[in-house]
Amino acid sequence: MKKLTEVFKTGKPTFSFELFPPKTEEGYQKLLTTIAGLTALKPDFISVTYGAGGGSRDKTFEIVQYIQEKHRITGVAHLTCVLHTKDEIKNILTDVKKRGIQNVLALRGDPPKENPDWQPGPENFKYSSELCAFIRQHFGDHFGIGVAGFPEGHLLCRDRDRDAQFLKIKFDNGADYVITQLFFNNKDYVDYVARLRKIGVNARVIPGIIPITDYQALLRFCALCGATITDELKTIFEPIQNDKEATLKAGIDFAIRQGRELLKNGAPGIHFYTLNKLSPIDIILQK
Repeated sequence: MKKLTEVFKTGKPTFSFELFPPKTEEGYQKLLTTIAGLTALKPDFISVTYGAGGGSRDKTFEIVQYIQEKHRITGVAHLTCVLHTKDEIKNILTDVKKRGIQNVLALRGDPPKENPDWQPGPENFKYSSELCAFIRQHFGDHFGIGVAGFPEGHLLCRDRDRDAQFLKIKFDNGADYVITQLFFNNKDYVDYVARLRKIGVNARVIPGIIPITDYQALLRFCALCGATITDELKTIFEPIQNDKEATLKAGIDFAIRQGRELLKNGAPGIHFYTLNKLSPIDIILQK
């Protein structure tokens, strides 16, 4: 399997998917079927989110390893700092390396629901930029390091220029590329890339998009992550929010439109937040 930095050297747009580790064995078995369907679409890579402090942590690495060994698709393991000491992070990365995984997405992460007041101490990392530096210091060039980007600014840093400066620190500390949080106004992405280029971040900034299949669920999700529900979305989806079929169709149409416009405006690929489902990703990629 390749490091994504090697994949990106071709200059071609990449298409990729994000999955999360299920909480139950039944969900895990269902995910394996979904993975078979998604890998048949020949993505450039698949990333798997991370359960902080144990829980689904080992499942993250198992799934990435499975994707690589069974389906010969490059996997990216998310890794968060939250709840881990520096020694634990070093041990985790040693395990990840042994599994043949060469790509990680370095994240700060949020404290889990059962420990919402967790604060980093001297043995913890406070920021993902520190995690990037630590990976480079202890593992050299073994890992391709991705980081999260926020076209609308991070939930805790709505000053977009300041947020871009924080991202630059991640690159100064060894990051290779960005995958953005979901967004619905492509101008936010175009402006974000322009801000980054202006301060010397010339790396690949891959936009993350989510196909809309349930409007009420989307409202709840965006309230948590800080993504804006645009007037355009409200106009399209509010009148049909109780009609599943109409919502699905409109969601597919919107995702196709959004993706095509992003690529036309120079985006280096599309990263789909799949919510562990094959459909409607398969339909969108066939259009």
